[in-house]
Amino acid sequence: MADWVQNLMDSLGYLGILLLMIVENLFPPLPSELIMPSAGFAASRGDLNLLAVIAVGTLGSVLGTLPLYYIGRAFGEERLVQWADRYGRWLTLSGQDIRRADDWFDRHGAGAVLFGRLVPGIRSLLSLPAGMSEMPLPKFLLYSALGSGLWASALAGAGYLLGENYDQVEQYLGPASKVIVAAVLVAAAVWFLKRRKALGVRN
Repeated sequence: MADWVQNLMDSLGYLGILLLMIVENLFPPLPSELIMPSAGFAASRGDLNLLAVIAVGTLGSVLGTLPLYYIGRAFGEERLVQWADRYGRWLTLSGQDIRRADDWFDRHGAGAVLFGRLVPGIRSLLSLPAGMSEMPLPKFLLYSALGSGLWASALAGAGYLLGENYDQVEQYLGPASKVIVAAVLVAAAVWFLKRRKALGVRN
């Protein structure tokens, strides 16, 4: 995949970075941990400008958040609450749980979006709850841009410094993202089992 990403950037330049970072948010198996270091390496060769690479990578990342944001916004809290009240018992999930989660996101959503954009494995998924909680679009774009800018800067800078060894960034961060996703799934499973046990005791 590294060769394909590099070839695309060689042929399309900044447009290639933009398109890849948009797609990365919708198709996580295409990781930014590979795209941006590759772009940083291209900048180290003098083919691209490092600041422009970071700016275009940030823009692509922010644009890539919008489809899931709008899907979450279209689905909405009330529709999800109705679904949970009707079918959520199979997942030990109630409408009240949805409202609590939405209240939490209303309180901490800005920080979740900002710092979540720096976490491999979940950075692409935060757009959905942001849309569902109806976070104002300007606020969502601002914090997405800040987090994405920091992430793009770190990755492109690493690729610039590592040169031909830029793919080492993905080798280290790739496994980390899998660990984070696994930890989130385990935490969700533990919550599910505890919730189910608590409901069983009440009944």
